[in-house]
Amino acid sequence: MADGNSIDYASLLCSRLCHDLLNPVGALNNGIELLADETDPAMREQCIGLLGDSARVSAAKLKYYRLAFGSAGGYGDTLPAHEVKDAIEGVFANTGRVKIEWIVAEDSLPKLAAKVLLNLALIAGESLPRGGVLMVGLELVGGAVEIAVRGEGPRLTLDKDIRRALAGTLPASEISSRTVSAAMSRQLVADRGGEIMLSDPEQPLILFGAHIPA
Repeated sequence: MADGNSIDYASLLCSRLCHDLLNPVGALNNGIELLADETDPAMREQCIGLLGDSARVSAAKLKYYRLAFGSAGGYGDTLPAHEVKDAIEGVFANTGRVKIEWIVAEDSLPKLAAKVLLNLALIAGESLPRGGVLMVGLELVGGAVEIAVRGEGPRLTLDKDIRRALAGTLPASEISSRTVSAAMSRQLVADRGGEIMLSDPEQPLILFGAHIPA
């Protein structure tokens, strides 16, 4: 994958989206098949409940990826902060194990900053396999953007290749659908002359910082 090649980024992001939607959409399909053959009222009610859960998970993921990867909001320069907050809370709501702490005072966020925030939040949240606390913060300072995302929880782990992608040390040829979100975040920030900071891997928490100049 060549740096900055949007076609390759789009392909890898599409693969990531398909991978993440495979389970909930497959569960929808299986649930519909079971519902068609089931006659017991209690079992039918259970199938309907599972269908509802799978539908909510699918919708939450699509909303999140629309904001994080796509061109949500059309050609405007900002996104409502509450939409970003709702997307982050929604994508982790199905596990019930990740508590979101939202530390953003602004009513609207620059679109590029929102995308970086969403991607860093997703990476940090997925590094909490046993749950924990995900702190998401953003501040506008004289036109510049300061982002802070912190994850704390048991068995916390950040994939080494994702860490390398965020640090800019993962070779372009090794970027995959698993690391593309991190690589894209790094590219978006670097293109604006900014930088992404990472906590030491030995620390008992994950902390990402991003500075995007005005």
